[in-house]
Amino acid sequence: MPGGRIQLESLTKRFTEVAVDCIDLEIASGEFFSLLGPSGCGKTTTLRLIAGFEQPTAGKILLDDVDVSGIPPHKRNVNTVFQSYALFPFLTVFDNVAFGLRNRKVDKTEIDRRVGEALDLVKLSSFAKRRPGQLSGGQQQRVALARALVLQPSVLLLDEPLGALDAKLRRSLKVELKALQEQVGITFLYVTHDQEEALTMSDRLAVMRDGKIIQLGGPHEVYEEPADTYVADFLGVSNLMEVDVVARGPGTHCQVKLGESVLAAEHGGTDAPDRAHAVIRPERVRVEEFGSAGPNRVPAMVERLVYLGSATQVILRLAAGYELQVLMQNDGVQGQLAHGTPVHAFLAPDALRVLTGGSLTTDPVAAEDEALQAS
Repeated sequence: MPGGRIQLESLTKRFTEVAVDCIDLEIASGEFFSLLGPSGCGKTTTLRLIAGFEQPTAGKILLDDVDVSGIPPHKRNVNTVFQSYALFPFLTVFDNVAFGLRNRKVDKTEIDRRVGEALDLVKLSSFAKRRPGQLSGGQQQRVALARALVLQPSVLLLDEPLGALDAKLRRSLKVELKALQEQVGITFLYVTHDQEEALTMSDRLAVMRDGKIIQLGGPHEVYEEPADTYVADFLGVSNLMEVDVVARGPGTHCQVKLGESVLAAEHGGTDAPDRAHAVIRPERVRVEEFGSAGPNRVPAMVERLVYLGSATQVILRLAAGYELQVLMQNDGVQGQLAHGTPVHAFLAPDALRVLTGGSLTTDPVAAEDEALQAS
């Protein structure tokens, strides 16, 4: 299925407020692209504009270089999968998938062939005669995917399609969905507030806030090199600490002061203000025996241990007063830690980044509780 290139040019949508604010974006044909952000950031409105369910206030939507901004949804070569699935409960799986083809007056032999191929693609061939109520949530989601794919769209729009499933099923379907996209080769535009989903499946992603794209890039780039405190705080679990920048250079290197400790940071120092945030991911913090010598080591005390199975989350309280989350893999070699144990936290210079701009999306306690629940 060729095509599927999406171009958004100064795309704007106003209701009583600005929901999408002058977005410029290009999505390549065959790309798995995600729009990521909290509720109200404009990601679903952007998807609805591309689908044709909403009309833009200003700007253009181009599909394979054709302006479709004023074309109704049924005449755009796109299809949408929703969180609710929207299956017909009185129809069989086969008839649900065939519904769109019958509306288009496709020949019965062609319908049988294409529906069979679509059900085989989502591994539901043996469920063709069942009704949706006889299927699990994950199976219903696959039927919804088959119904969308059987129409051979150049773009498939997915609006939080895994949101109604339990955590274990979401994890397994993420892998299947990415494999399916690679197999069919069409453009997937995926909308989600789930950071793990976006990081796992996307070729590229855009983090949105207040109708704007704050950062655009590959999952590794956006996770490891957040543009500001907003992106760092929203995408994954971050340790964000207010610091004073006391020296700059060479390049992006700088020195920051955290409490009484002076730390070297290898990233972000060029444009950092004198008062800034430093960020380090929990998996990059190393817990060492108290009294360990060397730079970038900060005295701390173990405040809490949370066993997660494959890893242990260690909550440290730094001498400067900040709470620091650490993710330690349970590989059998880490030392014994307990509540109240004095330690040193090693914040490696190459893992420490100084950020500019933005603001935090959540308070630290809420972020920590959310992280624990997600684990």
